[in-house]
Amino acid sequence: MNQRTTPLGFGHLPIGRDALSVRRRVEAMEHVMEGLFVIPGTNRKVGMDVVLDILPFAGSTIAAAIGGWMAWEARNIGMSKVQIARMAGNIGIDWAFGMIPFVGAIPDLFFRSNTRNLRIIRKHLDKHYPATVTLEG
Repeated sequence: MNQRTTPLGFGHLPIGRDALSVRRRVEAMEHVMEGLFVIPGTNRKVGMDVVLDILPFAGSTIAAAIGGWMAWEARNIGMSKVQIARMAGNIGIDWAFGMIPFVGAIPDLFFRSNTRNLRIIRKHLDKHYPATVTLEG
C-alpha cells in the first residue's frame, strides 16, 4: 500500500482519512500537547498545553482549538454524538481552567483533556477498527 505521508517531526504521519491514519495523527498530537517534556526531578510529563498557558487567554484558546481538531478527527471516523460531547466537555473544562492567567497551567498538569480524549478515541477504534490497535511495550 502506497500511502501519502507528511513529516511532522515524529517520522512520517499518514494524511489519509482511514482509521489507522486518524489513530496515528491523534496519538502524535496528544504526545505533543501532553507529554513532550519531563519536568526535571520528577517523572511528570508536560507538553505544549502547559507551555501555551504562558500566553494569557490566547494560549488556552489555541490549545482548545487543537483539542477541537482531535474531536473533529473523531467525528470523521464515525464516533457517536455522545462521545463527541464528552470530548467537547473535556476541552471546555481545560479551556476554562487555562483562562486563569498563569495559574491556569497548574490544573493542566492534572486535567489532561487531550489524554482523556485520546482514551475515548482509542476505545472506539479498538472496538470498531481492531486492525488499528498498536501494542505499546
